[in-house]
Amino acid sequence: MRKLKYLSILCFSLLLLINTSSVTAEGNKPTNIIYMIGDGMGVGQLEIARELERGKEGQLFLTSLPFSALVQTYSANRVVTDSAAAGTALATGSKTNNEMIGVTPDGKEVKSILDLFKEQKKKTGIISTNAITDATPAAFTASVLNRWADQADIAKQQLTLAPDVMLGGGEVFYGPALLEKAKKLGYTIVRNRHDLLSNQTEGKLLGLFAPYHLSFKIDRKYTDGTEPSLSEMTKTALQKLNNGNGFFLMVEGARIDHAAHSADIASVWRETVEFDEAVKTAVEWAHNRSDTLIVVVADHETMGISATEPLKRKMIKKIQASPEYVLAQTKKGEDGKFITSHIVDNLVKYTGIVLTEEEGIQLNARLMNARGKVYKKNKAAWELGSFISERYNTGIVNHQIRSISSAGGHTANPVPLFAYGAGAEHFHGMLDNTDIPKKMAELLGYQWD
Repeated sequence: MRKLKYLSILCFSLLLLINTSSVTAEGNKPTNIIYMIGDGMGVGQLEIARELERGKEGQLFLTSLPFSALVQTYSANRVVTDSAAAGTALATGSKTNNEMIGVTPDGKEVKSILDLFKEQKKKTGIISTNAITDATPAAFTASVLNRWADQADIAKQQLTLAPDVMLGGGEVFYGPALLEKAKKLGYTIVRNRHDLLSNQTEGKLLGLFAPYHLSFKIDRKYTDGTEPSLSEMTKTALQKLNNGNGFFLMVEGARIDHAAHSADIASVWRETVEFDEAVKTAVEWAHNRSDTLIVVVADHETMGISATEPLKRKMIKKIQASPEYVLAQTKKGEDGKFITSHIVDNLVKYTGIVLTEEEGIQLNARLMNARGKVYKKNKAAWELGSFISERYNTGIVNHQIRSISSAGGHTANPVPLFAYGAGAEHFHGMLDNTDIPKKMAELLGYQWD
């Protein structure tokens, strides 16, 4: 079965190469843009996913796209960007300071490539496996001085802008008043996979499938199955947006970054594959069309991940849950500490790691003393992920460096870009992240004020 899957990918990759000349011909300009962002997805994340999913000689689908580049990601005030500044650069073509969204370092609002499409009366959409108010989707749809200050304000700005499709998490930021406003603006609101896939209504679509982010793919077998996949959201959005007049769609595989932050290599693998499947969905939709550009890129790299020689690949494949889920199943005692026996039992159950009681006590102390400058509610899960990665010989930024990082372990490593379709030949070589939306706008003849 696996060999047939590989053969299918190889055959489709060959078709892409055969058709490259027709979709990238000189003077061929796109009217549709599908902008796909793997949050935190560096070369190491791709290699981990490739090896674990396809084997030593296999390939991910996105690497079959005919044009590629490397992209620098520094922000206006830091060598290492956060997601807010990186998202702003990818959306607006402007550098800004870390934590700022849709504004220049002096606080001036800047338009995004999505705004330019809106001005031309084109349809627009955003998709994320995180909250749709989080940094990357927010950078295309809002302007705030600090990403952490008020995501409810970002939600308000998103409804004012009113993209035709918004799909992802973040239900807590869309309270009753905003949902009522959305209905008045013509949005159909869906909250589960079934309603998304069965929706046949005309007009705008708002899908809120989780209070914050969607579940890690590895954990979905423990949930009620109400969350759609990234591919399903992408396919639905393309059906809604394609009216022959041109559209812009941003698709974010957000939880690659979350998995990398917690050194959760099993989830890095699965989240990257989920993103890769969404890319395949988009390319198959655009195949044999001459009006669509697809750009696949990351906003930054997270945790310096690499596929080391002693990496215990077979053991990682046996991991059954994310560190986040493991700790959610681990009870705490009256002293506020995890119950050591529960830690030991759950590690065996979900990761295959066997600890002595003394090792369990030491790990418990490590979890309770975990430190970090950002995402403090996740610090114990991140620490558990680092412990698991150490046991399985993963190449990754260590937990001490992460704890003093203002971006939680982001790096300045250049990130990969892949492009397909009309105008794809313009994306090659070494680029800056601000170059990408500028090239898109230039291809379309759009201009920022």
